[in-house]
Amino acid sequence: MSADDVTWLTQNAFDRLQAELGERSSDRRAEITKRIELARDEGDLKENGGYHAAKEEQGKNEARIRQLAHLLEHARVGVPEADDDEVSHGKVVTIRFVDTDEDETFLLGSREEAAHASIEVYSPTSPLGQALLGARVGASATYALANGKAMTVKVLAVEAYTG
Repeated sequence: MSADDVTWLTQNAFDRLQAELGERSSDRRAEITKRIELARDEGDLKENGGYHAAKEEQGKNEARIRQLAHLLEHARVGVPEADDDEVSHGKVVTIRFVDTDEDETFLLGSREEAAHASIEVYSPTSPLGQALLGARVGASATYALANGKAMTVKVLAVEAYTG
């Protein structure tokens, strides 16, 4: 597994995802199985909407269980080693868009962090995130927009995420 394949999580996010996996693997799985059994007892399965809905929910739940198990198995808790003024996973970054002189502050982190963060979260694998990784306060970085144009930003501040 390369460093790019690692998902960095805060301890809070890791614990939350572990709890979700536990709940989906036990209580929710048992509840869905019971609903399938009850719907099956109603008879004709071809026209049994409750049965089909429960089976669909079962498929989604099992897919999420696999996703969570894989994520937690390959995740690392904490942040990668980086200097205090260096942009890296798990850091709060303030940038200025050079063309517009507008500032923006966000967490460079995973979508799992975004679910409960009180700040905007950008992925380290996004074009902006990739351009900023390793940059230091005062540095400029250019990345490609979806329309093919280039956008330049300047790193104003980098700080540890305490969320």
